[in-house]
Order: sequence, then structure tokens, then C-alpha cells
Amino acid sequence: MAIIDRNMKDALSLIDEPEFVYRLAKNLVDHFAEIDKIIQKTAPEWPLDQINLIDRNVLRLGLSELLFGPKDEVPPKVAINEAVELAKTFGSESSSKFVNGVLGTIYRQLVEEGLIKEPEQKSEKATPSDSSPEATEKNDQAGTASNEIPKDLPPDQK
Repeated sequence: MAIIDRNMKDALSLIDEPEFVYRLAKNLVDHFAEIDKIIQKTAPEWPLDQINLIDRNVLRLGLSELLFGPKDEVPPKVAINEAVELAKTFGSESSSKFVNGVLGTIYRQLVEEGLIKEPEQKSEKATPSDSSPEATEKNDQAGTASNEIPKDLPPDQK
């Protein structure tokens, strides 16, 4: 947490809710091994050491928020969207699709297991180019897209 403290000093004026940053970091540290096991289980064809460092850490943050964050503060789909946006901004060209695929798969498993309640669905159909979790889910229901983990990512992205 010392790294967070040091960086927060420089960015404190830019952050509306510094306690959110600390809570997210604490959840990540407290559940680090569990989060990594979930990633390994969900993306077995991509060992953790072969997942790009940015993608791996975006997945960790997204899972920390999705699994251990207060759902009333950050709804699950918002947590996924935020992780996808981080992947788009800081990752490679395929990072957002990979992150969306892994987190979307975990989200669906949590819904199936009854650990997360699915919000009511709108009847509109998303366009195939929209890669947000909501759009992917709508397209999946319509049979026009898949949320599978991409198998074509280069393993040397470290």
C-alpha cells in the first residue's frame, strides 16, 4: 500500500474519491491469489505469465471490483466496462476483447450460480461492433456474437 500512498500524493487533487482507490487496492491485495486462480481457470489456454502485463493487471483490477467491491457502489457491468476501457486505453489492439471475454465469462458464471442478480434486459439489439458487456450480452442472446476468450492473442505479450 506504500506505492498507492506515494502515488496518491501526486494525484490526490485529480481523484474525487480517494477511499475508492484504497478500497480497490486493498481488495486486490487481500484476494490476489484467489483472483489469479479465477483468471487461470477462466483462461486456461493463457497461463498468467503469458498474458500481457497490462491485460493481466486490468483483469485483476476488474475481478477485484466485480467480485469483492460493493455492488451498490459499482454494478458488475460497470466494473466490466471500466476494465474494458482501461484495456482499450493502456493495452494492445486486442486487449479490450480479451478482457471483455474473460470478465464476461466470469460474470455469466456468477449469474448462473446466483451470486449476482442480472438486471432487467432492454429489448433493443446492439450492433455487432459494440464490444461493451451489455452489447455482447444482447448479441449473445440474439446469436450474433460470442464472448469466448480469443485464442489468437500472441503468447509473447509480456
